[in-house]
Parts: sequence; C-alpha cells; structure tokens
Amino acid sequence: MRFTRRFARAVLAVSAGLVAGCAGIAMPKLDAPVPARWNHAASPAAAMPVDLRGWWHAFHDPALDALVDTALRDNLQAAEARERLLASRERFRSARVQYLPRLRAKTEDAIDPDASASFFVAGFDATWELSLFGRGTATNRQARGEVDASAASLQQIRVSLVSEVVRDWLELRATQQREATLSAMRDLRQRLLDQARVRARLRLAAPQAVAEAEADLAQAEAALAGPRGEIDRLAQQLAVLLGRNEPDPAWLAPAPMPTLGDLRVDQAPADLLRTRPEIARAEAEVLKAAGDAGIARADLLPRLGIGGSLIWSTNLTTHRRTRDNALFSAGPMIDIPLFDWGAREAELRASKHDLKASVYAYRQAVLEGVADVETSLGQLDRQRERQAANERARAALARAEQAAATRVRLRLAAPSEQIDSQLALAQASLALTEATAARDLAFVSLYKALGGAPLPEEPAAAAKTREEPR
Repeated sequence: MRFTRRFARAVLAVSAGLVAGCAGIAMPKLDAPVPARWNHAASPAAAMPVDLRGWWHAFHDPALDALVDTALRDNLQAAEARERLLASRERFRSARVQYLPRLRAKTEDAIDPDASASFFVAGFDATWELSLFGRGTATNRQARGEVDASAASLQQIRVSLVSEVVRDWLELRATQQREATLSAMRDLRQRLLDQARVRARLRLAAPQAVAEAEADLAQAEAALAGPRGEIDRLAQQLAVLLGRNEPDPAWLAPAPMPTLGDLRVDQAPADLLRTRPEIARAEAEVLKAAGDAGIARADLLPRLGIGGSLIWSTNLTTHRRTRDNALFSAGPMIDIPLFDWGAREAELRASKHDLKASVYAYRQAVLEGVADVETSLGQLDRQRERQAANERARAALARAEQAAATRVRLRLAAPSEQIDSQLALAQASLALTEATAARDLAFVSLYKALGGAPLPEEPAAAAKTREEPR
C-alpha cells in the first residue's frame, strides 16, 4: 500500500513536470520607454507634413528622386542584405518540417554473419517527432527571430542608403554653389588687382597696395581647390552608393541647391517602435533569445515521437525471394536525458539570462532612438534659426551693394568701394550656403533617426500567417 502511494505521487510529480514543460518559456514584456511627445516638435501649423517613407521628396528635386530610386534598386549592400533575408525566410519555412511526419526510402546490402549468403535490403522508414513541451513554439521563435533580424538589417541598410545618397547629393550641390561663389570672389579680386596696378602706374597708390592685392588674389585662387576636390569625392561616393564604377557626368553640371520649405513632423515617439530598424532588430533578438530558452527548457524533458519501418530482403546468393521476407515494425520513440542533466540545467539558466539581457538591450535601443530623434529635432530648429539669420544678413548686404553701385554711378565713390561691397555680399552668400546645407543635413539626420525609408517589397510567400505551432 505504501509503495502504491509513493508510485502514485511519483507519477503525479512527473505528470506535473510534463504539463509545466508544455507551457514553455513565456515571452517577456518589453515595456518600451517612450515619452508621450517630443520636446522639440514645435512647427508652424501651416507647414506641410512629411511622408516618412518618402521624406526626400520634400526637396522637390527630380534628380534626387531618381538617384534614390536607382540606389534602392542597384546598391550592392542592399542586394546582399535582400538575399540574406530571402535565405532566412527559406529556413523559417523549413524549421517546421522537423515536427512533421517523415518518410524515407532506403536500400542496402547485408552479409550474413556466417558468410554463406548476402542480402539486398530495401524498404521505408517513417518517423514523427512530436513538438511537445514548447519545443515547436521555441523552434518557430528562433526561425522567426532570424527572419525579423534579417528584415531589420535590410531596412537599416535602406535607411542608411537613402540618407547617404541624399546627404551626398545635397553636399554636392552646396559645394558647387560654394565653388561658384568663390570663383566670383576670385574675379572680384582680379579686378581689384587690375585697379591697384593702374593706380600704382599713375602714382596714385603705393607698390604695397599691388602686393596686397596679389596676395588676396592668390588666396582666392587657393580657396577654390577645396570645393573642387570635395566635388570629385562626393561624385565618387554617389557612384559607389548607386552600384556604379564611375560618376555620371551630369552630376558635375552646376545646378541650384534643392529648396526645403517649412515642414511638420507628425510622427509620435511610439512610432519609433515600428519604424526604426535598430529597435526592430533588438526586438528580433528578444524573440530569438526566447526561442533559445524554450529549446533549453524542452531539452530537460523527453523527446517523444512515433516511428516505423517496412523492409524487404532478397538473398543475392540464391536469387530467391520468399513470401516471409517482409518485416514491419512500429512503436514509440523516447529520448530521455539522464547523465547530462546538470549541463542541460546550466544551459537553461544561461539562456534565461541571455533573454533578460536581450530585453535590456531592446529598452536601451528605444532610449537611444528617442535621444537620437530629440537631438535631431533640436539641431534642425537651431539650423533653421541660423539660416534665417544668414538670410537677413545677406539681404542687408545686398541693399548695401546696391547703394554702393548707385554712389559709383553718380561718381560719388570709387569703383573699388562697390567691389568691396560685392565681396562682402559674396562672403554672406557663402555663409548662407553653409547654413542652408546645415539645415538640409539636419533634416536628413532627423529622418534617418526616425527610420524613414521605403519598406522592402514583400513576396507573397512572406505574407503568410505567423502563428506559432504548439
């Protein structure tokens, strides 16, 4: 009687363990630490909202739009990431196969131990491992996490690619504008030198004035080397981003800088959870870690399945086949861990720690994303103010240059006074170009931080349900 009670308690304990094992590892709550609103999101109410998936269209530059489209299609890093995503999707589809019934045909030759006969054996083996104790769910999480991580990596490359193409194009146009302004300043310095030489020849100016004008001209010519080298570098970078071995000559043709008007950011902080690739990848790592922990938990419990085989044999020595040479077998398959239990428990504890670490990494990714956007929003506001101030300064110097031109026309001032005003106006134009480029690049940084880029096209097979097997 006492033995019966002990046996019943043991059976109940084992049953309770098996039932608890069926539950597997629960997904942790991520609790993303996002604020309710942005601190630097003040924008004019009449400003146009920006589409997150096509934010570069705000510059209204068809050439830039074409560059982005070409880069998304032809960039080699994006193509590599796209292939890795397709590979992970194939592995995800095959991950469920191990818990489906399998049938295998086989042939072999066998020699009788007494060496008096040999046999040709042919038949079928069938196995079916049951996805019990959360093993199927854990396997699905591992494969799904790989797919999500690959998708996040591809999207991260696309986000960086778009932002780099736009950044290089804006810098190229701004550098071309700087080169044009510096060329105009060099021409003005040449005119001043010519005037100084005439005045020196007429004994109206000292030779020192000629030397100073020559030095100013040399410095103006030296200043042109910087933007010309930068134009070559930016063109080469664009070619690499577009998967080309050389730049398009059309890029080097001078053109006005793209314009960016008053824009409004409508994305809320919570939108980062679905748009920023770094956060999506961190979430995928949590899913993979939960799958690893689930497998480690299931490895503590038996692997159960059903197996069977059907074989026929023929005696190759006598070439005779009898009616009783067929053999059929079937039964359960049980794999119970015994002597390595401690190692399996240690692996489970380690997997749980890895799962907690991935949750912390996810929350850190969210915090970094929020900080990145807040910093970009503040920088965009400051660059907007800087641009407005430089516009006012240039407008004032333009009025001063007109006044100087009037004085020269009325013979109330020397021509050099107008050239000096023109030089001051050109210097203000350089500052305005720098400020405009800085504002444009701050806008690029903002939408890179928000995760703005077109989503990769999903093939029909990838749109299937994500339900996890039990």
